[in-house]
Amino acid sequence: MNMLSFLGETPTIALRKAQDECGEDAIVISTKKISSVRDGKKDMYEVIVALEDDAKELKYAKKVVSQTDSKNPRVEAKFYDFREEILKMQDAIMQVQKTLWDPKSQLYDLTIPPEFVDIYNLFEDNEFDQEMTYTIMKKTIKQLPVALKSNPKKVNNFFKLILRRIIPIKQEVPLRKHQRKIVMMVGPTGVGKTTTIAKLAARYAYKLGQNYKVGIVTLDSFRVGAIEQLQAYTNIMRLPLEVVKKPEDLVEALLRLKDCNYIFIDTAGSSQYDVDKIEMINEYQERVSELPIEKVLVLPANVKHSDLIEIYANYSRLNIDFLTFTKLDETKSFGNLISFAHKTKKSITYFSIGQNVPDDLIVSDSSFLIDCFMNNSCIRK
Repeated sequence: MNMLSFLGETPTIALRKAQDECGEDAIVISTKKISSVRDGKKDMYEVIVALEDDAKELKYAKKVVSQTDSKNPRVEAKFYDFREEILKMQDAIMQVQKTLWDPKSQLYDLTIPPEFVDIYNLFEDNEFDQEMTYTIMKKTIKQLPVALKSNPKKVNNFFKLILRRIIPIKQEVPLRKHQRKIVMMVGPTGVGKTTTIAKLAARYAYKLGQNYKVGIVTLDSFRVGAIEQLQAYTNIMRLPLEVVKKPEDLVEALLRLKDCNYIFIDTAGSSQYDVDKIEMINEYQERVSELPIEKVLVLPANVKHSDLIEIYANYSRLNIDFLTFTKLDETKSFGNLISFAHKTKKSITYFSIGQNVPDDLIVSDSSFLIDCFMNNSCIRK
């Protein structure tokens, strides 16, 4: 690549000469004034361009040269390959573009450092709540020691630490021998309440080494096949099943299961907008209000953050205690789960990662959810 110099009384004249001689292939490197009328000379400007074609016959141009030997001067053209530098500049521009917030987010006062670009994009791809993303990024930019910023692994670990702090988790604490717990699973239709109850029943009855006595109650007499599905599970596991069709019958059903350590109550699913059906679950609760019943909202992982918020808003009339997420194997975005759990301040109890009973159940663990988030995939243990 040749460096060529063109002179003219104005920058426009010098540039026109360069274009006439070199065409569109030339790359303008610099434009500068080399003499002035004020100095008693004529105004003169120099335009330096880079040209790959070495064979062109030049009319106005002269090569930019250097003296290699003061005693035996020999004119040699300097060759520069600017392609690599230009590519580097393009990469730098792309990095800057990645650090700019989407104007729709209305978060204009934060620029993401290049070291955080990959993590920021991960937050965006995972449908993480933008307000939370902004807060986390701002705190991390301020708190992360400068010495760690150049190490991608340490940057990732720092973000994992922050996420671990904001994910509310309920640790599984098995009951002592004579303790008793009643758990009611509620949530929309089709989220996997019945299958999750079957997994939990099998876990407590057979997998913890304690051989707890487990009973199941179903209030779901509306959905076709609901009772038959639970009956099949309880027959295989040899567990008692109580079918309750009216609120006043729930007390007697629980009395018949009084020897059980764990009692899981399956409820009828309904749309989050069907307030009447949700209130019907409340009627069952009121009949046994003297008993401590743990209410767990079962939610699918493969829905938007806004949908999770709407479901919670209407089911919260049941005084939800904890969350269980299902269908983690049916999504690649997990930021919505982290954002939602943090905003509602409701701890997560379990994750369901498939249909297999009892294997596809994960006890709540922030590290598991963070790994899913970081890898855009549900990682089975």
